[in-house]
Amino acid sequence: MSDKQHLLDSRQMAEFVARGFLRFDGIVPDEINRAVMDAFEAGGISSYPAGTPFSECYPEPSPIGAMLRLPQVSGILESLVGPDPRFDHHAIHKRLPNEGKAQGMHGDSIIDTRLHFDLQLMYFPHDVPLEMGGTLLLPGSHFRRINEMEVARYQNFLGQIPMVCEAGSILVLHHGIWHCGRQNRTDRMRYMYKIRLNPSVRQLRLWNTDDLNDETGAHQPIFAGEKRDDVQAILAKMEPWYEAGDGRLEIVNRTLLWRFLTGDENFDVHYWLTRLENMPENRLSA
Repeated sequence: MSDKQHLLDSRQMAEFVARGFLRFDGIVPDEINRAVMDAFEAGGISSYPAGTPFSECYPEPSPIGAMLRLPQVSGILESLVGPDPRFDHHAIHKRLPNEGKAQGMHGDSIIDTRLHFDLQLMYFPHDVPLEMGGTLLLPGSHFRRINEMEVARYQNFLGQIPMVCEAGSILVLHHGIWHCGRQNRTDRMRYMYKIRLNPSVRQLRLWNTDDLNDETGAHQPIFAGEKRDDVQAILAKMEPWYEAGDGRLEIVNRTLLWRFLTGDENFDVHYWLTRLENMPENRLSA
């Protein structure tokens, strides 16, 4: 179990629920980054059968294991998928020097309607400047359920984020988020390591919930023009690529996931989910 100080807080969890990712820049030390790059260039990293307990993967002296066991990294993983998730798969993604095209936008699985979510961790062991491409992701796309490459023909969404970063940076993604590898226009190989993990416990209040109270704004309604940084405000924020009106459905989906993660069946944003649930059974007396 991770020390509480290394777990995510409620605002970070709300950000993950709303946008489908969290970003942590430069948190892996240089000595681990160099060891990982040496392992990549020497031939790769050993894999494991799908379903293997995470605690049985990457024993010492694995450089990937050293990265994943860093207190901050293990705290992030535990906050999202619990203390001993299951290994799903991993991959060393490479983008060739001066390659001719980018990867198409996609999701990493067939249509998946679970509230439970798998976690994908992407680790960048070397600096990734803009001309090297980087992983591109579309914030807030994780509730738009797609089947793998069916959005590959679309490019350049308003608000998309290229992972331009320093060595040792990490992305953690909801399994449904739309993403792709961008074109590498440099003379160097670009590497990214990805691992997918499945939860083995119910994803209920796994993070540091000390701040999960009225001070986070969990039950305070949002008013027009009001600026706040609490849970309600984070879950109510629209992404710039959302179509007019469609953002309401995104907020309903965020509300459902937040209820699932907190166990609070009365939580709502803007009253929109409560309105849908209003089906009175009481009858007027004669």
